Amino acid sequence: MTQAEREQETEKEKEKEREKEKEKEQRGVKRPIAPPAIPEPLQEQIQTNFVVVLHPGSQTLRIGRATDTLPVTVPHVIARRHKLPSQSRYEDSRLLREGLNRPESAEQRQNGLKMVDQAIWSKKMSNGARRTPVSAEQARVYNRQIRPAVLDSNSRLKWTNTAHQPEYLVGDEALYVNPTDCYSIHWPICWGQLNVHSGPGGSLTAVLADLETIWSHAIQKLLEIPLKDLKYYRCILLIPDIYNRQHVKEVVNMLLVKMGFSAIVVHQESVCAAFGSGLSSACVIDVGDQKTSVCCVEDGVSHRNSRLCLAYGGSDVTLCFFWLMQRAGFPYRDCQLTNRVDCILLQQLKETFCHLDQDICGLQDHEFRTRFPESPVLLYQLRIGDEKLQSSKAMERKGFSKPPGFEGESSSQGGDQMERGNHGQEDLGHSQSDCLVGGTDPEETPSVLLSRKSAMTQFEGKALGLDKAILHSIDCCASDETKRKMYSSILVVGGGLLFHGAQEFLQHRILNKMPPSFRRLVENVEVITRPKDMDPRLTAWKGGAVLACLDTTQELWIHQREWIRFGARMLRERTAFVW
Repeated sequence: MTQAEREQETEKEKEKEREKEKEKEQRGVKRPIAPPAIPEPLQEQIQTNFVVVLHPGSQTLRIGRATDTLPVTVPHVIARRHKLPSQSRYEDSRLLREGLNRPESAEQRQNGLKMVDQAIWSKKMSNGARRTPVSAEQARVYNRQIRPAVLDSNSRLKWTNTAHQPEYLVGDEALYVNPTDCYSIHWPICWGQLNVHSGPGGSLTAVLADLETIWSHAIQKLLEIPLKDLKYYRCILLIPDIYNRQHVKEVVNMLLVKMGFSAIVVHQESVCAAFGSGLSSACVIDVGDQKTSVCCVEDGVSHRNSRLCLAYGGSDVTLCFFWLMQRAGFPYRDCQLTNRVDCILLQQLKETFCHLDQDICGLQDHEFRTRFPESPVLLYQLRIGDEKLQSSKAMERKGFSKPPGFEGESSSQGGDQMERGNHGQEDLGHSQSDCLVGGTDPEETPSVLLSRKSAMTQFEGKALGLDKAILHSIDCCASDETKRKMYSSILVVGGGLLFHGAQEFLQHRILNKMPPSFRRLVENVEVITRPKDMDPRLTAWKGGAVLACLDTTQELWIHQREWIRFGARMLRERTAFVW
């Protein structure tokens, strides 16, 4: 055999071996059951007019379709008719809270007022002049001799008509139920959490029933959505940054199973507030009615270590404002913290008279009207001034006592509320464990809990002021670059800091207390109190509406059938934050 024939034979053998190998490979591969090119299912298109955004607060419920420009705002309260004639009347307290009569309260209150006093008088007016001292006695003498003028013998404001004996009343109707009627008043959310307590209507089942009734009423009567049609609707639920897992599970179950929404997204208030203001990164301060939360948000993610919940809010400012006005001879002498309509009046007076404008100095004359059901409209004159007027030492020298039956604790958040509404130095008279809550969770690992506890020990025994809380939250961020972003964008939302001059005052406090090393790195410390000229009370809700339109939200929906099958496991898998 020639050399050429041998080479040809060798090539044929190699070709046969290659064919055998190919056959083996084909035998080892499972043939596809379906054609290899499978068209992807079309992504479900979400109609945002079929998405309800729900932002529940301690005092106010904000609810609306994602396509609405503004949400419907409803007082978050319900009045339930007594089942038995002999049943005693019960009403959840709004301004008074536990701990106001502690032995140490008076001393802590006075210490808080001294801090406020220093804060006011250490800052000069914008023209460089120092503040002019005024006579405290002059304001008290003037207010004590004031008698109201009758403007109208009939206020035309009526108690809610309960002649048809409705089982329940919601919102404004509940607020104006006559105290002599057989109804109990419940606020289902308190301090940002479900209002579970040992009193009547305080069980978890009862609180959830109240929420379901209030929300169903708002959806049916105000949004005009029949409850039977909720199977066609989805819900975006805003929850606090520091939340109770069990409570969130129960509320989600109520919305999906009992009320019948087809799907739900659960997201945190701080992240939604950033969305609503159009900011990618911000240190978000949400000053609510009964709690203040601080959290750093970066690129749609809430930094867990930066979360703080301070146990004071707008109602504490109102409480301290009332106490200070009492000391200044408040001319409406029948005002009672246990009276629902009086609390509404105090809230209005606080929002009208309090400010943080350093250029307004000395005594100021005001007037206000009282409009109560079945009472005449009365006009009162009122003279108030700087918190300096209410120096505790001067009060003791003059022999003035505290209002009878009132042992309020000082919040220097409201400590100079006579004139200023100062949120600079808060001291509620609580222990640190009462007023400052970090992002703890009972299911966290021991190491995480230990590190979080260590971070809090530096504040043990103190109430953390709002400015210090902001600085602490930013300091908990991992990198200097993130901290720089946070200092450059401090977003204040909620209804508790709606005082003229609050933006400049808080910015001044933060600039004075921020670490010197960051003063060189941060070009501009900016405090934003009205993003896009929007009402800061609506910012978080607006962010929830924006969330409904984002493509990235598609993977966050928890469907009713999934919840029924897998339960709380879906929260671990679908929430955009660590559950």
